Formats: sequence, C-alpha cells, structure tokens
Amino acid sequence: MARAGITADRLVAAAAELSDDVGFENVTLSALARHFGVKDASLYSHVKNLQDLRTRLALLAGGELIDRIATAVAGRAGKDALAAFAGAYREYALQHPGRYAATQIRIDQDLIADSPALRRTAEITYGMLRAYGLEEPDLTDAVRLLRSTFHGYCALESSGAFGAPRAVQASWDRTIDALHVLLEHWPRGQSASDDAAAELLTY
Repeated sequence: MARAGITADRLVAAAAELSDDVGFENVTLSALARHFGVKDASLYSHVKNLQDLRTRLALLAGGELIDRIATAVAGRAGKDALAAFAGAYREYALQHPGRYAATQIRIDQDLIADSPALRRTAEITYGMLRAYGLEEPDLTDAVRLLRSTFHGYCALESSGAFGAPRAVQASWDRTIDALHVLLEHWPRGQSASDDAAAELLTY
C-alpha cells in the first residue's frame, strides 16, 4: 500500500481492524507499518506514539458503540430502553472484541471533555437512568453497576467461561430483568452531599 495513502484516520481505522483480528494489546506501530508497507518512523507524522494511537482507537470505538446504543434505545424507556442498551453493548463487545477492549482503557479527562462521542455516551446513559427516578450520587453508582455487569458478562462469555448447560442468552435476559427490578427499587437515603463524580461509560 502506498505511503501517500496514509492519513491519521486511515491509520486508526486500520488499527481498529487489526485489533479485532489479533487483539487490542497486539496493536503496535510496527504491525501497522508492515500493513501499510512503510517504515515505523513514517507513522510518527500521523500519531505521536503508541499511546496516542490507542487513545484515538478508543475514541473511534466509543463513537461506534454509542451510535449503536443510541439507535437501539431511540423511542424506548424503562425496561425496554435498558434491554436495548444492554443488547447493543453486548453485541458490539462480542462482534468487535479488539475495539471493545480499546473502550476500556483510561482516557485523559481533557480528551473526554472534548469528545462529542463520550459526552453523548453520558447523556444517553444518564438519560436512561433518570427515567428510573435516579439522581446523583445514585446515578453514578447505577452507571458503575451497569458497566461492571455488562463488561463482566461479556468478558466471561467471549472467553467461553460459562460452562453450565443453561443457554447464555437465557441468563442474559434474566440479568436484564433483575437489573430492571433493582433500578425500580433502588435503595434511597444516601446523602445528597456526597461528592460523586460522574462516571462515564468510556466505550
């Protein structure tokens, strides 16, 4: 592939494809240089370093994921919205394991503030949970619960760790049922003065 065809966007797109093929942790500048048929040094005019590349990949994947979620939850509320949100999350995690892994890295807070995709993630996630009557600090706690549940389930499913004969989909459906009941009966009474910083679902 000709060097002249390389741009930062094409480099990140190639990294996204490579991450799904070989794993996010195996995405390197050397591997991408081989993909494009150039020397490693040629890529530094497009990204600062490997961390910069991985951050860009995380933002790309986060945008893709929230687009799916937004489409899934549009016009829905309550349990229907929760199930649609969770289903879109799980589908993306299983279909794009490398990109999904990228969404789990910690991103600099300044970049989060400047990212329309991550701001949209917060708006959609918190909007769904406010429909359950939650306010801070319960919102942050609920977001962390959902993130932990969805991520843990997808990680175990993708690794083949669920060995019981019961269908994985059936257990997933019951998990969503249980989360809905929990959100409807969220324990109240925590002090509103608690300092609970908003936790983004950094997809």
